Amino acid sequence: MESYNAPIDLLKDKTILVSGAGDGIGKAVAKAYAQHGATVILLGRTTSKLEELYDEIVAANYPEPIIHPMDLQHASEQDFKVLGENVLEQFGKLDGILHNAARLGPRSPIQFFPYEEWMQVMQVNVNAAFALTKELLPALQAAPSASVIFTSSSVGRKGRAYWGAYAVSKFANEGLMQVLADELRQTSQIRVNSIDPGATRTNMRKDAYPAEDPNVLSTPEDRLPLYLYLMGNDSSEVTGQALKA
Repeated sequence: MESYNAPIDLLKDKTILVSGAGDGIGKAVAKAYAQHGATVILLGRTTSKLEELYDEIVAANYPEPIIHPMDLQHASEQDFKVLGENVLEQFGKLDGILHNAARLGPRSPIQFFPYEEWMQVMQVNVNAAFALTKELLPALQAAPSASVIFTSSSVGRKGRAYWGAYAVSKFANEGLMQVLADELRQTSQIRVNSIDPGATRTNMRKDAYPAEDPNVLSTPEDRLPLYLYLMGNDSSEVTGQALKA
């Protein structure tokens, strides 16, 4: 997938929601989706970051994106319902979701892991991903072909000491991906997969490994081919797969 060369009109006339779009991989992927023709719904917690990305996309003459600020940690069920209704009303369909928003939480032994921090990580990484998917499914089902991508991690595929709630949440993301893919496999045109982006030069990686030299890491832009492949129609037969960029 690293050598996938996406045609420039790969996502023409598609509408795609990217959570965690204000920074890191989410920002790079959202911009790439717009570059390849999509109208991107930029969902994130920090409005100023979303506005900065909006300006970059518009300045590049890509399709004008939509900004939707949302704090996933504190969003209510009604907030998710309203988003789903608005997307269906405004666009008539949704062609894809990239679940990229995540909270790292402390790296700590389970015995000493703070209860409140555990709940916050699970809320952002798991519960919000469930709620977004659930409320956006009617819009996804209205599309001729749709793709849902969950962001995973190596510690969400093989547990590792001291990764606590983050690792467990990524195992949960993999489980949600598999269950949803199996439910939709025979009855829907929606495909569901996960991507482990690997070690990437992001702020979250810096928080996890503060002593690491970021210059030895791949950039978010290096990861784009797989994100483009899974969101475009070339991957229409791929579902239920745990892939690594």
